[in-house]
Amino acid sequence: MTIARELAKKVVATRYEDLTPGALHYAKIGILDTLAVGIAGSVDEAAVIARKVSGGEAGTALVWGTAERTSALQAAFANGIAANVLDYDDCTDNLGGHPSSPLLPASIALAEQRHLSGRDLLTAYVAGFELETSLGRGVNFHHYEKGWHPTATLGVFGAAAACARLLQLDEEQTTRALALCASLAAGVKSNLGSMAKPMHVGNCSRSGLLAALLAAEGFTANADALEHPQGFLDVFNGPGTYSIERILEKWGTPWEIEMPGIAVKQYPCCLSTQGAIDVMIGLVREHDVHPDAVTAIDARVAARRLQHTDRPRPRSALDAKLSIQYVLSRALTDRAVSLPHFEGDTYQDPDVQRAMKLVDVQPFDEPMMNELGDSGASVVLSLKDGRRLAGRIRRPVGHEPGVPLSSDLHKSKFEACASGCLSPRQMADLYEGVQAFEDVSDVRRFTACLEGAQAVPVRRAG
Repeated sequence: MTIARELAKKVVATRYEDLTPGALHYAKIGILDTLAVGIAGSVDEAAVIARKVSGGEAGTALVWGTAERTSALQAAFANGIAANVLDYDDCTDNLGGHPSSPLLPASIALAEQRHLSGRDLLTAYVAGFELETSLGRGVNFHHYEKGWHPTATLGVFGAAAACARLLQLDEEQTTRALALCASLAAGVKSNLGSMAKPMHVGNCSRSGLLAALLAAEGFTANADALEHPQGFLDVFNGPGTYSIERILEKWGTPWEIEMPGIAVKQYPCCLSTQGAIDVMIGLVREHDVHPDAVTAIDARVAARRLQHTDRPRPRSALDAKLSIQYVLSRALTDRAVSLPHFEGDTYQDPDVQRAMKLVDVQPFDEPMMNELGDSGASVVLSLKDGRRLAGRIRRPVGHEPGVPLSSDLHKSKFEACASGCLSPRQMADLYEGVQAFEDVSDVRRFTACLEGAQAVPVRRAG
């Protein structure tokens, strides 16, 4: 029995009736959040270029944020890019990345094409989420630290699993789809901070759907493509750096989408900066700190977080999303970090540039790492009057397992993301439709409430 076959058995066996109320609740959170950030991301330059280059083939799947419908494969690619380009999409612990932006663009497009129901989509989404995070348990953090972008390299397997479940593939077909993904996985972290990052996600969403469609037609792949000596695990990780036992240790007990669950971002930038932003905003609001009063900013985060966020001179708005120096300075000067702060050349704001020169970021020492953990952050502000204001956090707000972002904050985020492209009526229909998604009889009729959305002027990446 191979890893792909063992996982395929679990995907095929998953039924809507197996989903707990908690899993369904989180799945709706993920659907709402992904659609919202995807709609907002649809006007970003990267998403616009991707649509232009991939062509205008007519089809049944909606390109989010537009009135255009195209093929399921093209929609998966375009919507995957749009869902990830703002770096505002959801997170979860074991994947080491964004779980929903690989899954939902592909599975929603396929559900539209096949006139499938909300229950079908919810079941597929939870199964795909479970599979990609199961792989994450077995390969991280070595996979993450080696330089792979797990959202894409692991997300492609989740997308294939979700689409296989929607297509009702059998065990053999699903095994082949997962094995095909061993040859379709791609995405290196050296390209973070550029348009290539969301391209990783568009590609993996499309590739997961492609793998399922090929497998359904009899396309072959080797069932041992993951554990083969020249297979995914040894090539992408390396011998001795992964655990097959951890990959297969559980399924739905509890569902990963429920615990540790989906973490919804408050800020449209890299996950590794979110905790530090929470601390900074808390300090400047509590103590009414004016930027001119600050002489130094001392920040500490886990070393692995600094590998891709230590960017004292961001080169573009996309690069600024990964710059801990930029987001801390923006939090100091504006007491917020929001979508407009990453539009055009706003990252070059003179006040923010001055504040960035005050930021010193270092990795945790061992005692602090033991206290705050991988997701924690510490910030100390030195002021002209001699005071030192300090704050620390173990996890960003909304990222503690079992303690999601409040519904009010999530709804505010949804409205901020969707209002640029959707009318108030469309926003209300979308929000209410997701709350009762299990009652949706045809996903294509659900996405029809988004048709006719008017695109706003493109946000340039800088």
